[in-house]
Amino acid sequence: MPFNLPLKDMTLQEKLAAMESIWEDLARTPDAIESPDWHQDILDERRRQVAEGRAHFIDWETAKTDIRKKLF
Repeated sequence: MPFNLPLKDMTLQEKLAAMESIWEDLARTPDAIESPDWHQDILDERRRQVAEGRAHFIDWETAKTDIRKKLF
């Protein structure tokens, strides 16, 4: 079922709205989306790092602040 969006004619807001609509639809059936094996490998490695004390979690607000400091 191929279709074309008029991307060249769409505003940024229209493109973002289209992406959000697609994401919302995909999120309704998460089991239908198969993750590649390498995703699990990365998650396993990150769990090992946390368990070994080599990594830790920070809250999202702190992460955004840290990223902004590095960028600006």
